[in-house]
Amino acid sequence: MKPSESTTIESRDMATSVAGIELQSISRKTSTQTLTTDALPKAQSSGVELSAQPSHHQGDQTPQEEPERPLTFTREQIRMERIHYAVCCWSLFLAGWNDASTGPLFPRIRQVYDVGFTVGSLIFVLACVGFLTGTFLNVPLSDKLGFGKVMLIGSLCQTIAYTIQAPAPPFPLFVISFAINGVGMAMQDAQANAYVAMFKRNPATKMGVLHAIYGVGAFASPLVATQFAQLRHWSFHYLCSIAVAVINTALILVVFRGRTSDELLPMLGIPPGDVDASEHSKFRQILTNKTIQFMAFFILIYVGIEVTIGGWIVTFMQDKRGGGPDAGYVSSGFFGGLTIGRVALLWVNKLVGERNAIYLYTFLAIGLQLVVWLVPSLYGGAVSISLVGVILGPFYPIAMNYCGRVLPSWLLTGAIGYIAGMGQAGSALLPFMTGALSGRFGVESLQPLLVAMMATMVGLWWLVPTAPRKAD
Repeated sequence: MKPSESTTIESRDMATSVAGIELQSISRKTSTQTLTTDALPKAQSSGVELSAQPSHHQGDQTPQEEPERPLTFTREQIRMERIHYAVCCWSLFLAGWNDASTGPLFPRIRQVYDVGFTVGSLIFVLACVGFLTGTFLNVPLSDKLGFGKVMLIGSLCQTIAYTIQAPAPPFPLFVISFAINGVGMAMQDAQANAYVAMFKRNPATKMGVLHAIYGVGAFASPLVATQFAQLRHWSFHYLCSIAVAVINTALILVVFRGRTSDELLPMLGIPPGDVDASEHSKFRQILTNKTIQFMAFFILIYVGIEVTIGGWIVTFMQDKRGGGPDAGYVSSGFFGGLTIGRVALLWVNKLVGERNAIYLYTFLAIGLQLVVWLVPSLYGGAVSISLVGVILGPFYPIAMNYCGRVLPSWLLTGAIGYIAGMGQAGSALLPFMTGALSGRFGVESLQPLLVAMMATMVGLWWLVPTAPRKAD
């Protein structure tokens, strides 16, 4: 072989060797990338996070979560959401109608049944028993029957209660009917709030409007109840309540058809909620969660203040400010203000932040309540009470929005049911305390009690954790 030929062959061999090395290097890189890509789902499923960026030091890797893709909704899904939302709003309208009926009718109830402040206040105590019963039934019934059926049972309970009240039965039966009504209200309140809290399109605004509709019902009811309170057949007011409850029952039956929330939410383009991964029961999770407990006692005081003002302000204006039968319209002014505040103050909530808004509103409400207490004017007191309603309006929606943000979805219905039930317990406890104090010291004790409860409420809000928490 000639030297030139040998040199040529060696060059070819070297080129072939270099090409082989390069091909091996490319193959190794490709297999490494393929392994990393194939192993990613397995690593994610086992709880291991892999960095997308190469790093020479493992400790320098920063796990990065993929941004959550925004949900898109079809026209049909948006239409169905509006229908479901409207039915929940009507249930809250019924709740407002119910809560505001008692105030204008209470003086007539005491007169007809010949009972004092303390005995007459038993209607609030039995309502409290019903609310608490409904609260603790809500969690197991939600798991067993689901959203649609529990809503239907609650509406039927209210219809039965109004049917008992309409003919003005003997006082013991009349009082027991408030317990039946309380069971139904507790179930619907928890279910409707939890369901709306899971909506993805403008949830804060929807929650504010939902409770504004409660205020609309509470505003309309005293206008009707004040007229019936002056008639011989005063209890026929509850025939109007039956009509509202029957419409509510029909809407729930036709729209929800007994379906669970996991069956209904996909119809709105919303994925079902998470599965409970805790080994503890929901009751234990609720009772050991500090956020839920502080929020529950905050709502207990708030709803107690709200219902106490609506239920006792008429009696206060008649006895201490010289108001006549038309003083029942003061209660409508309060609940009308509540309705306006839940919508008109949404921009203030966003401007100062929901947490700071509670502090601001509470101090303003205490100032206005001092005007009602210390200024002996019928019209001045009526205007101040209406403004108190405007300022207190956003409290409940803010609390429900907070729960929807920080609580896991599997615990949301039970937690909101518990919180709402505690609120309804407050709606019985504080009015009963007012009745007991009025029986001993006179109805003028209403105002100092309200001021003290407002101060307690702002202290409880300060104890609510600011950072989002998961269920313990």
